[in-house]
Amino acid sequence: MTTRSVLRPLLSRWTVAVPLVAVVALVLSWGRKGIPGFAVALIALCLAGAVLAAVHHAEVVAHRVGEPFGSLVLAVAVTLIEVALIVTLMIDGGSESHSLARDTVFAAVMITCNGIAGACLLLGALRRRVAVFNAEGAGAALATVGTLATLGLVLPRFTTSTPGPRYSGTQLAFAAFTSLAVYGLFVTVQTVRHREYFLPVTDEGRPDGSAGDEHGAPPTGRTALVSLGLLLVALVAVVGDAKAVSPTIESGVSSAGLPQAVVGVVIALLVLLPETLAAVRAARRDHVQTSLNLAYGSAIASIGLTIPAIALATVWIKGPLVLGLGATHMVLLALTLVVGAFTVLPGRATMLQGGVHLVLCAAFVFLAISP
Repeated sequence: MTTRSVLRPLLSRWTVAVPLVAVVALVLSWGRKGIPGFAVALIALCLAGAVLAAVHHAEVVAHRVGEPFGSLVLAVAVTLIEVALIVTLMIDGGSESHSLARDTVFAAVMITCNGIAGACLLLGALRRRVAVFNAEGAGAALATVGTLATLGLVLPRFTTSTPGPRYSGTQLAFAAFTSLAVYGLFVTVQTVRHREYFLPVTDEGRPDGSAGDEHGAPPTGRTALVSLGLLLVALVAVVGDAKAVSPTIESGVSSAGLPQAVVGVVIALLVLLPETLAAVRAARRDHVQTSLNLAYGSAIASIGLTIPAIALATVWIKGPLVLGLGATHMVLLALTLVVGAFTVLPGRATMLQGGVHLVLCAAFVFLAISP
């Protein structure tokens, strides 16, 4: 078998071809100013394709390592894309980008805890009237989300060491350290200490050891390594292409008269769309616990990894880092956590709970556009 005959079927797969095309677009657009509109549209398509390909390869690696490690791999991959987009836009942006990290992280929390979780609970309830999941695992994850969100996004509004809704340097360092510590503790509990809490469950609430059988046999180690390499290539393409299209995104939002916070919502929707599809697929297979692992795990990773990364990036990013939420967003966050607690604690949910969370997500998007 020749090298050409091996490469042809490999390159015919869109998950391989798209990251390579996105890298080519990155090379051609690097350092250029005043990129024509049609070129920006092509780069944006490459960016979206690279995000989809990145999450696909993360899913391949996730299938290789199994649950709950798989959900963890996917959540971390999505968060790396999110951090890369935020840092890229903040470096190139002006004063309006000082709150971009807050807007994106909060958008990710609301979309995951209400949009993804609500859709999956609704699908699970439609499938067999009541969606069943592990209350211990989902409750622990939601409590972690609430703790990280309060430390990273609420407290900066009430501290007095620095004027405005932001932390002082010492407070930011403390928030970054505690975010990493809480995230590390959650990962230890999820993957080692109480792994059974995060596995899909049967109707009787016992861990379902057959979960994941419908995926087929796990990929080989070689396939997983290839996917890992392509994941890294896709991440590089995402960062570079985002840098190329960021001026157009920001000018488009301003021209439409929309609040700057909409940029954060767009970033969150972009990076979470593939993960949403993965969570919905799990819910359709009656693995609601896997869907909640993806939803809450992404929210935890988004705060627990983004805040420390942005805190480190402030070394070379000029201007203050605005983290404190406004009153409207704090109300939405509090309502999300309260409703979420009543949803997950019984370990069973109906269409009502799923619908309520979807309404909260819709309210967040509407108020982001029309504050």
